[in-house]
Amino acid sequence: MSLSSLIGPQIPLLRRYARALSGSQASGDAYVSAVLETLLADPGLFNREADPRVELYRLFSRLWNAMPINGDSDEARPVSLTDRRLEAITPLPRQAFLLTAVEGFDADSAARVVDVARAEFDQLVEAAGREIGAQVASTVAIIEDEPLIAMDLETLVESLGHNVIGMARTRAEAVALARATRPGLVLADIRLADGSSGLDAVNEILESMGVPVIFITAYPESLLTGQRPEPAFLISKPFRAETVKAIVSQALFFNELARPAQRRSA
Repeated sequence: MSLSSLIGPQIPLLRRYARALSGSQASGDAYVSAVLETLLADPGLFNREADPRVELYRLFSRLWNAMPINGDSDEARPVSLTDRRLEAITPLPRQAFLLTAVEGFDADSAARVVDVARAEFDQLVEAAGREIGAQVASTVAIIEDEPLIAMDLETLVESLGHNVIGMARTRAEAVALARATRPGLVLADIRLADGSSGLDAVNEILESMGVPVIFITAYPESLLTGQRPEPAFLISKPFRAETVKAIVSQALFFNELARPAQRRSA
């Protein structure tokens, strides 16, 4: 397969990534063009045996990190809230966050893109989570009937700078907690202490407020029914601490309703 056939489908995705990193479409496109020009001059730099998307992003990252952008653009400066939040994250953690949260790479592939060991990459994602937490610190309600798991989740969430405002073990407790506190984020198990359903609890909560929900369950198939609420964020048990931190940061970063200052009053 020709080099152009391998990289052609990846270029629009790489442009999106470059724009998010630089905060400017013009600047991002300039870096993408520089990568393509480099490949034209030396096609041997591209490993045709590797995943073409991973390989193209890897070459882009080598160029990007060798010549970091200073961010001093003019009319092309970003104006959206998401762009401003991205700019506030330091360079390598920002790359790690974007590669996994926006570009959809798994952690191993993303670590290859930025040319670091997996353990170091996990540290970058965690650093991004802390920096995001400082920007969008929120209140969190935990719906979980296992006390030890609930406490583990509380520790993880608070390590990112968020405040756990309550825990619930049943559907009735969960709905009452949400209505009383109007949290900025909900972490919910599916099977609760009295045999009630965390999914039903979330459905009832969403009838009266908009709030991002992360389902954390040993029964992910319970959510694969095509019925609302669709699990935009789903973590399987047993979970890894790094996974929970990354998903919490993603949910709060991309959902305006998670910002305490913008939550609707009851």
